[in-house]
Amino acid sequence: MSQSRRLAAILAADVAGYSRLMGADEEGTHERLKALRRELLDPKIAEHHGRVVKSTGDGVLVEFPSVVDAVRCAVAVQQAMPERNTGIGAESRIELRIGINLGDVIVEPDDLYGDGVNIAARIEALADASGVLVSNTVYDHVRDRLPFAFEDLGEQQVKNIARPVRVYRVRDTAKGPWAPAPPVLPLPDKPSIAVLPFANMSSDPEQEYFADGMVEEIITALSRIRWLFVIARNSSFTYKDEAVDVKQIGRELGVRYVLEGSVRKAGTQVRITGQLIDALTGTHLWADRFDGSLEDIFEFQDRVAVSVAGIIEPTLQAAEIRRASERPTRDLGAYDLYLRALPMILRVSKDDLGEAAKLLEQAIARDLRYGPALAFASICHHAAGCRWLG
Repeated sequence: MSQSRRLAAILAADVAGYSRLMGADEEGTHERLKALRRELLDPKIAEHHGRVVKSTGDGVLVEFPSVVDAVRCAVAVQQAMPERNTGIGAESRIELRIGINLGDVIVEPDDLYGDGVNIAARIEALADASGVLVSNTVYDHVRDRLPFAFEDLGEQQVKNIARPVRVYRVRDTAKGPWAPAPPVLPLPDKPSIAVLPFANMSSDPEQEYFADGMVEEIITALSRIRWLFVIARNSSFTYKDEAVDVKQIGRELGVRYVLEGSVRKAGTQVRITGQLIDALTGTHLWADRFDGSLEDIFEFQDRVAVSVAGIIEPTLQAAEIRRASERPTRDLGAYDLYLRALPMILRVSKDDLGEAAKLLEQAIARDLRYGPALAFASICHHAAGCRWLG
């Protein structure tokens, strides 16, 4: 029995900072999300001829027969959100991220499958709070049909999708209440990190100075890592006392990684927690806590700063190596050379490893950032003594 397939516009949406909102007020957040679906999302989806395929705790997957209607619906929803958040503090606002893709999907009675759906979900994960991102297939169909501006964010490598996806941010040129997102800064050519102001979880407001001093010490310690680009204190402290999505911070500051944390004091004892996050994907790479006494405040700050820097350095090295090794190539010639080298590597003889290294050297010459080829070339170099780098 053949599968049923069709071309569809897929809209994926979820709530930015959902876990934080639920942690602060589980029942209240749940009720507000139900009201949002009932009063805004469902009516707008019906108005633009969409069909809700499925919903999760904080997200919804919608199918539209028209890609123009899908984009119109997304913008209409985001335009209406500021009014719903009127009078609500920044830390409690519900803000949506939306991604849209046009692709061929597998149809089942209660769900849709395939890369057409997966790409929509991955694009949505790249979006800022209150943002709408679309794939290049969507852009090609709607750019001359809708009165919106489309900002080219370039090709993005997304999880479990072989080829990079070109992504565009949708902007409303009518200058309505939907505020456009700030410009995206390019990532530097080496690993980059921003240390955000630590939250003072103590009842004593005077401990604010300790939390700020702790962040300064960590920034100073991280700055000693020569291969790491560290954002200056003045830039990262502009987010003090603001509830901002980590992905948005990464885009606004042009960093790949973000370190955030908190300080809690009880008497002379203090607990510091920290977590390292990949700002592009939102993935948590490391988290830990440090307990100590304030009797020697400067010694404690120094110890924590050195410990954090000592942990973060190998963690970021591993993350960068993993990211580089997963990077595919768009050069078919390089890919062909890589495939020819693989069977020789598996035979593990010195002659075969030497021949494989030569093929991999040619692949790397065509694409200097071809991660898998670089990784296997390194194996050959060390295992067979190949001096292809020289």
